[in-house]
Amino acid sequence: MTQQAPPRTTRASGIRLEPVLRASTVDLIAERIREAILDGTLPPGAPLGEAEMAHQLGVSRGPLREGMQRLVQEGLLTTVRRRGLGVVTMSVDDVADVYMARASVERAACRQLLRADQRHIKQTVKLLTAELRRMTRATAKGAARQLGDSDLAFHRTLVDAAGSLRLSRSIRTLLVETRLCTFSIHDSLEVRADLADKHELLVAALADRDEPRLAAQLDAHMADAVEWLTGGSKRADEFETFAAPTPDSPQPLDPLDLPEGL
Repeated sequence: MTQQAPPRTTRASGIRLEPVLRASTVDLIAERIREAILDGTLPPGAPLGEAEMAHQLGVSRGPLREGMQRLVQEGLLTTVRRRGLGVVTMSVDDVADVYMARASVERAACRQLLRADQRHIKQTVKLLTAELRRMTRATAKGAARQLGDSDLAFHRTLVDAAGSLRLSRSIRTLLVETRLCTFSIHDSLEVRADLADKHELLVAALADRDEPRLAAQLDAHMADAVEWLTGGSKRADEFETFAAPTPDSPQPLDPLDLPEGL
């Protein structure tokens, strides 16, 4: 767990020092596994052997077990019968539920964001526009991974701009689950080529500070994604997509570079 020291004031200057945040071994383990799920290194359904993973990461089994249990609580790992823990596989019902939760979190974030001052909204629009440009470049190259990563970064930036720790924490897990939905349905990283166009509508509504329009665009965005993922091959064939292959089985993880003292 991240260690947070209380603020303190020096006698000589009276300056209030900010707390120092330090990631623990468990934090680093959980983040490494989370990233491996996000990029497909650990695909849906992959069993995760405790001894093998501890060896790969260069950590003892105690903190590894704690880090993995943290991801169980987030819903990213689950118990695999007679095989310990494994990466979850998303069902059609899971896909709808993930996007419903995302819609709720992102609408709440947008409501909060639109109550901020104009300067903050302009800065957020600027950041989102930068992600939009990355999407456009990725689309021109047919680069599925870059396009998919920019999609997730766009939504994370949008929620983070609300300044709510809990909304940001929620979207972080939901975006990993979003990627798991894609991997579970398509067995690869498959993304729609029209993502940039859809996100441009969200940026325009935010720039205009039009809350009803922004909420409607978000709802349509989520519903369209669910229909594409769960509507069957006929629905999927209506859209141009880009795909990047992902491993069929879990791949080795690089050892953690642990700071001194951990």
